Amino acid sequence: MSVDQTTVRRIARLARIAVTEAEVPHLQGELNAILGFVEQLNEVDVAGVEPMTSVTPMLMKKRQDVVTDGDDAERILKNAPASEAGYFVVPKVVE
Repeated sequence: MSVDQTTVRRIARLARIAVTEAEVPHLQGELNAILGFVEQLNEVDVAGVEPMTSVTPMLMKKRQDVVTDGDDAERILKNAPASEAGYFVVPKVVE
């Protein structure tokens, strides 16, 4: 896949990056180099390869998914500037 100068300008506009006309050819080369590298990676057979968290073998640290601040609405709502009927009261932002 190759990127042309029109595509570079479109990518810059979508990314909201100010790109001068003088920078377009350089960015075109950079993007084509990146896409070429991605095409190289697509040629690698990764069937049967397990995902890794690191380049060195290690186990991921896991914790139990438990609620620690729940079931105490009164104490939690004490932090709110305003509350009503057990809910936070926030300013209306949509008319």
